Amino acid sequence: MRRAAAFNGELMDYIRPHVKAGISTEELNTLAHDYTLKHGHTPACLGYHGFPKSLCTSINNVVCHGIPSATDVLKEGDIVNVDLTTIVDGFYGDSSETFFVGYVSSRARKLVAVTARALVMAIEGVKPGMPLSAIGEIIQPFVESYGYSVVREYTGHGIGREFHENFSVFHHRTRECDQVILRPGMTFTIEPMINMGKHGVVTDKKDKWTVRTKDRSLSAQFEHTVAVTESGIEVLTLTPSQKESGQILNVVGMEKY
Repeated sequence: MRRAAAFNGELMDYIRPHVKAGISTEELNTLAHDYTLKHGHTPACLGYHGFPKSLCTSINNVVCHGIPSATDVLKEGDIVNVDLTTIVDGFYGDSSETFFVGYVSSRARKLVAVTARALVMAIEGVKPGMPLSAIGEIIQPFVESYGYSVVREYTGHGIGREFHENFSVFHHRTRECDQVILRPGMTFTIEPMINMGKHGVVTDKKDKWTVRTKDRSLSAQFEHTVAVTESGIEVLTLTPSQKESGQILNVVGMEKY
């Protein structure tokens, strides 16, 4: 798991400088696909339940599962989530980041920063012996204090030899996962999807994948694959730049929230 997640982090740092105005999401897909194959690994998204690309690119009001396209060209002021999953020696690493494309409005920067802070708070706040529901107990009240909402329909998940394993990781308050107690050795993703408006979402009727906010408000997401240790949570998908800085996430403005 450490090797798989480490490569996934390396891939995120590789993609990072290319996420800029003028590039198409199809070009980002090609870069990620080719880099993964060059290193002898497998893009997990490609063909997963019929998904047609090697990563997800979700722009502005797209919550998740955005399909890369040659016609989706990033422009100044966009925010875009890049979601990467790779298979290394039979194990899965999964992470995502929301990027600023050039100058982004203060409202969008705040949403992204608060979403990043929510993920960091959850990672730093949970420990072995706590119920899995503690993650939602941390995230929901924090983001709602800014007037934002937590998407309910999509969750984090157990991960290991399979992309999605046996339990869901809810980012909102719920008793559904009270019975799951965090134990050393568990590996799963934490990946809050936070909407600027209401939490409702809709899935594109044509492509059956792209999920947008129902009210067309902006949405942001960050994700790491983590492991429960004897004392807390180890982040497995840290990128090389994050390891160098000593930060779980490096997001402009996150320090304010």
